[in-house]
Amino acid sequence: MTIKVLLVEDSKISLVILRRILNEFPQMEVVGEAPNGLEALRLIPKVQPDVICTDLHMPQMDGLEFTTEVMSHYPKPILVLSVSVQHEDTHHIFDVLEAGAVDICPKPIAGLTMGNQAFNRELINKIIVLSGVRVFKKKPKPLVKPKPINLQDLTFAPATSYPKPKIIAIGTSTGGPPALQEILSQLPANFSVPIICVQHICQGFLQGLIDWLSATCKLPIKIAKSGYKPQPGIIYFPPEQHHLELNNQGDFVCSDKPALDGHRPSVTVTFESVAKVYGKKSTAILLTGMGRDGAKGMLAIAQAGGLTIAQDEATSIIFGMPKEAIDLGAAREVLPLGAIAPMLLELLQKQSIVQ
Repeated sequence: MTIKVLLVEDSKISLVILRRILNEFPQMEVVGEAPNGLEALRLIPKVQPDVICTDLHMPQMDGLEFTTEVMSHYPKPILVLSVSVQHEDTHHIFDVLEAGAVDICPKPIAGLTMGNQAFNRELINKIIVLSGVRVFKKKPKPLVKPKPINLQDLTFAPATSYPKPKIIAIGTSTGGPPALQEILSQLPANFSVPIICVQHICQGFLQGLIDWLSATCKLPIKIAKSGYKPQPGIIYFPPEQHHLELNNQGDFVCSDKPALDGHRPSVTVTFESVAKVYGKKSTAILLTGMGRDGAKGMLAIAQAGGLTIAQDEATSIIFGMPKEAIDLGAAREVLPLGAIAPMLLELLQKQSIVQ
């Protein structure tokens, strides 16, 4: 099956190199090229791409405005390619993901070349993954806050049927940043259990993700440090390229042990550690993402008696990680993204944790 790709890039040299990289793979077909978002919008109905690869900064219409327009009128999986997303403009990339782009692939700082096999493989792999993603029309964010979800309309079990949690662990990958934002932004400032988040993300993007989430989150967000205990009301991420575990005393341990199933940090490593220390007092949430990371770790928490929640297929950008957990029998609840934070609040309110 041929994957039709539209390239949107203002550098003629970069366009030539990207085209040559993709043309080396028989399953890839470059069906269109555009120097900016405005021209790309005109091409989409004609060439009907399976995947769009776009730069971030372009004249006339940049990557953010382009993504917003695409998702409003011609929803397609979008992969953002840009050197600028690696350092000073990391906040912009998360705005583009929020607007509907599915993933990011940083260009090498030294520039694109045919000989950079690591970048070439990553680019091709990401395009293959995105070609199987279903995306839907996404309206621009409304100025008025949406009507809150009525807890009585949700289908999860009564909160009192689950143990009172002392910690919440969340794992996610592709599509994760906007999903994390939706959950974390709904939590009140007096939320009184610690939260550990493991997000698969390109190196150099973690601080940008934290800064972006902090703009809408009432809780402080920190990078975990070895030897420190997780504190109530604080959200923690593992340091880049490190697993995050807990020792027998409940202190953080950040390690550079080998990757598990290709991931470091690994969601499963963190979940299994949480299961050992907190047992039935732990709650695990597995969100959108490619692959199976987190499924076995979620099973460990379920077997310990903790609450486990998997995001449902309809609201997942990629239903890989949650599906693996569901297939293992590790998910006690399968919920749409918008129902996860309300369930946590209902659970904690009924258990008198949120004042």
